[in-house]
Amino acid sequence: MDISDWRKKIDELDGELVRLINQRAECAVQIGRLKQGLAMPVYEPDRERIIFENIAKQNQGPLSQVQLRQVYERLVDVMRQIQGDEMSPAPTQETEKTVTELEPND
Repeated sequence: MDISDWRKKIDELDGELVRLINQRAECAVQIGRLKQGLAMPVYEPDRERIIFENIAKQNQGPLSQVQLRQVYERLVDVMRQIQGDEMSPAPTQETEKTVTELEPND
């Protein structure tokens, strides 16, 4: 395969990753709703430890354990943010904030 073939493969994989990450996000939304109903905290360090242990067991490279954990730390952080957003009360018109493309909270 040449470079364009590899890039095409990466583009296809990116499409799959986007679909899977969004499915994971939907799960996080649903868990956030359940946590809210049960008055549970968003941050659960024991659950995050289990996630990191699970991915480490499944990792066959070429990513190192450290690299894979770095990717997942960011992914879990974003999912935690989604849950927090789900559990936050809806903003009123007075407190609603306008988000722009340049803000880092995207």
